[in-house]
Amino acid sequence: MKRVFYIMDWGIFGLRSYNYILLLFHILMENEYSPRLLVNIVWILAAFFIPILFWLPQLRTNKEWFILLELLLGGSYYIKSFIHADHLGSVDYLIPSLTIGYLLTRRTAWSIPILLLLPFTSMLFGKVTWDLALGSSSDNLLFSFIGLWVNFIAIAYHDKNKLAKEIDEQNKLLTQYAAEIERMTLLEERSRMSKEMHDTLGHSFISLIMSLDAAIALLDKNPDLAKEKLIRIRGLTEQNLEEMRDIVHKMGEEENISLVDHVERLVNNFREYTRTVIRLTQNGTDWVLRSDVQQSIIRVIQESFTNAIKHGKATEIELNLHFSPSALRVTIQNNGKPLGKMEYGFGLTTMKNRIEMLGGTFSISTLAVTGVEVRCEIPLKGDKPDAEN
Repeated sequence: MKRVFYIMDWGIFGLRSYNYILLLFHILMENEYSPRLLVNIVWILAAFFIPILFWLPQLRTNKEWFILLELLLGGSYYIKSFIHADHLGSVDYLIPSLTIGYLLTRRTAWSIPILLLLPFTSMLFGKVTWDLALGSSSDNLLFSFIGLWVNFIAIAYHDKNKLAKEIDEQNKLLTQYAAEIERMTLLEERSRMSKEMHDTLGHSFISLIMSLDAAIALLDKNPDLAKEKLIRIRGLTEQNLEEMRDIVHKMGEEENISLVDHVERLVNNFREYTRTVIRLTQNGTDWVLRSDVQQSIIRVIQESFTNAIKHGKATEIELNLHFSPSALRVTIQNNGKPLGKMEYGFGLTTMKNRIEMLGGTFSISTLAVTGVEVRCEIPLKGDKPDAEN
């Protein structure tokens, strides 16, 4: 971005320098040495060097003083030259007008009327005609607006790059958010497993060890009692094995948390992390779903939220969960940019496959005015309502 401003600033500065150098050579080639020629040379050099004491690309940026001195020194020489009839065909103030337009600010808007009036001022002191003054005034105005247009392009390019940088930072935040959610889920699962094994199996194994120690001590003194104790230990071992199998079986399943509770947790985390307005509505009775169904729905909602912010630049999201006796319908709407040509990339393909593997349907479409809607419907034949559970 700095390179663009660097090129534009030095380009305008180069044009202005070329204008004054050309003007200096012109008076040197067409005039013999005289005190008047010396005055003109000093005047042109002053008009060139003094303003750049206040504006020089990348070094000095006092635009107000530059424009003021440019009009006082360069503008006065322009009026003086414009007065003489023999210079009428060759005198102009176009490049300085372009420079003034390029450096124009709200505080220097007064310079535009002055550029318009400079040629007409010459009519008070010489034989300048109205048509010539009007034409020169129009040319000054045109070149000043060209300079202003170039400045607008530079500002628009700056804003575009600034917005792109903000979007890139937001995408990084979303990536970090997804990674953090995955890390927290893993830590939560590890914590649950460690608690289950500690609380369930720890006590059982300690009991087994103590019972085995007692049986070993009885082997010589009372073999019958030792045999009886070993039989009881075997039964306890079988019971512990069943408990361990039950824990392993539940490792891949979610805890007995309803879908709405899980979604509310996801919405709250996403809302807090991205500052996005999210509205959650529910129709029908909440169900406790199988872990594979619940996990697929959560992943679809999470991916839809991420796409709405990352690609659609949405600021508001509507999420609706509709429970019926035989199916669950999930609708996610956002106010982001409408879809262009629909292409199923990795994310959309994964979402679609998740739902279709459960026997459901998945669709994505553009809303009537603006925004995008993601809709999926999943049959719930194998699940039971919360009240029945």
